Amino acid sequence: MNTLMHMCCAPCANRPVAQLREEGISVTGFWFNPNIHPYTEYQARKHTLEDYSKEVGIKLIIGGTYDLRPFLAAVAGDMDGRCAYCYRVRMEETAKYAAENGYDSFTTSLLISPYQNHEAIAAVAREMGRQYKVDFLYRDFRPAFQAGQQFAREHGFYMQKYCGCIFSEEERYLAHKRRKKAAAAPCSRQP
Repeated sequence: MNTLMHMCCAPCANRPVAQLREEGISVTGFWFNPNIHPYTEYQARKHTLEDYSKEVGIKLIIGGTYDLRPFLAAVAGDMDGRCAYCYRVRMEETAKYAAENGYDSFTTSLLISPYQNHEAIAAVAREMGRQYKVDFLYRDFRPAFQAGQQFAREHGFYMQKYCGCIFSEEERYLAHKRRKKAAAAPCSRQP
């Protein structure tokens, strides 16, 4: 079986690639992530994935380009619902490419993350598989998340601190700011 794996980053892709190869499945990587911002973050993740692909001898296809404005325009009307758009656009492009280029199936490294909506990703991927008439290869890679993170550290991969979209980075920053403020607040107990 020959599958096209959408890859969000090397830290998330390494264990799914290893697992599928152990199953005897041929894997080709597919980088398509117009959700990742800013440009420096997009480039850091892409370059790390390119280096990882060379290291393990996997073909990597670079799809799409850095597209801040189209992403923002697509989610501007529903920023809280942006993840649904993000999953859909990436799974659609992956399924379309897989169907047009003779792959037996497609999957995604997003299925390793305990921070993503696993069920929503799988549902939209199945829908895109039906639409483009290519099988969605489902695996719950989440049990391998910690091993993937460890592999990434051992190999010196760039490891991001947020999912990729600028709104996620904002949420991370604001949460850090709240924690810092709470830690600095005087204790409310009276002696």
